[in-house]
Amino acid sequence: MPNIPTPLRALWSWALYDWANSGFAALVQTFVFAAYFTRAVAADETLGTAQWGNMMGVAGLIIGLGGPLLGAVADRSGRRKPWLLFFTGLCIAATFLLWFIKPDVSFVWPALLLVGIGTIGSEYAMIFYNAMLPDLAESKTIGRWSGWGWGLGYAGGLVLLVIALYGLVQPPGWFGVAREQALHIRTVMPLTALWYLVFCLPLFLYVPDARSTGTPLGRAVGEAMVQLNVSLKNLKQYRGIAIFLLARMFYNDGLTTMFAFGGIYAAATFGMEAGEVIMFGIGLNVTAGLGAASFAWLDDRLGPRRTILFSLVGLIVPGVAILLVKSKTLFWIFGLAIGIFVGPVQASSRSYLAHAAPKDIRTEMFGLMALSGKLTSFIGPFLVGWITLAAGSQRVGMAAVIGLFVLGLIGMLFVPAVKKS
Repeated sequence: MPNIPTPLRALWSWALYDWANSGFAALVQTFVFAAYFTRAVAADETLGTAQWGNMMGVAGLIIGLGGPLLGAVADRSGRRKPWLLFFTGLCIAATFLLWFIKPDVSFVWPALLLVGIGTIGSEYAMIFYNAMLPDLAESKTIGRWSGWGWGLGYAGGLVLLVIALYGLVQPPGWFGVAREQALHIRTVMPLTALWYLVFCLPLFLYVPDARSTGTPLGRAVGEAMVQLNVSLKNLKQYRGIAIFLLARMFYNDGLTTMFAFGGIYAAATFGMEAGEVIMFGIGLNVTAGLGAASFAWLDDRLGPRRTILFSLVGLIVPGVAILLVKSKTLFWIFGLAIGIFVGPVQASSRSYLAHAAPKDIRTEMFGLMALSGKLTSFIGPFLVGWITLAAGSQRVGMAAVIGLFVLGLIGMLFVPAVKKS
């Protein structure tokens, strides 16, 4: 709990960073550039999908392995904003440079390299951003601020997605950008970079940082490596956190897989056209944002553990229904219902660790959370792909997602509730 209450301007400036950062995930990784790469840059969609997936896997491995060390270094040096500034700038620069990727196979590797760098920058930045929350919010309000941040993130991605789609991507477009050489698609990338740049500024201007410990960088790295080794060996001392990270590994893999295959499942199983899939994605962002913001109060009232348990049940029940129904209308209903619980389970995961992690190794623990979220992220897609192939049914294959949610739910039953000061 902060010694001096943090001004509301600083807290809202912190939360606004979620709004800024989410554009990269929505427009680069999911809806716009990913589709542009597989359809127009790669030799064909099948090869492009494989190349994209491999690059995301490599980036995820780098994030997972490097995150805990970077977090430990930040804990030794004290300040987090310089690290946040560096990785934010890295993501913004990589996103802007995607404007130069033309619809030609010769741009495949530059595109993959830039997307990989942007992904690493974005995810590393979130480690330091997340670790700032306990120093800013009072213990009793961490849940709501985490939830409001996630809600702003979904809202920001939604607004930017609408601007990009109707302003640039879909004809005739609000801005009259030419369509030769896919210029209307490529222009989305500097727009996304500018969005990130503008809306991240309040955090760097108004949010206080932790005090520097005065430890030189070289010494901080050495101490961090020793501390990280000790923490991994003695993780049993933090048994509750260890079980939480294991449980989160399962349900986070379920979320990752759901997002990766959701559009494919909607198109193939329910015959949804590309425009319908995009509209469903917009609707999912709306319900996820509303869920994250509204459940924030529940987190502070009941605690993050109970909120995660409730949210996982909320993901499992409509998820099972989606595997059983055949009506497109029912798919929309249950699909949007899932969105309500996506935001809360993510927001409460952040607030749980913010409460549970010891202050002197807090950023390191958020690095370990990044490790648990990325190192095994290939498991869900692998299961869905092979089960679908073996069973000859996407419905059966997507059941793997529900299985991951169930494993996460079982794990959370053994996670202790956090004590709030």
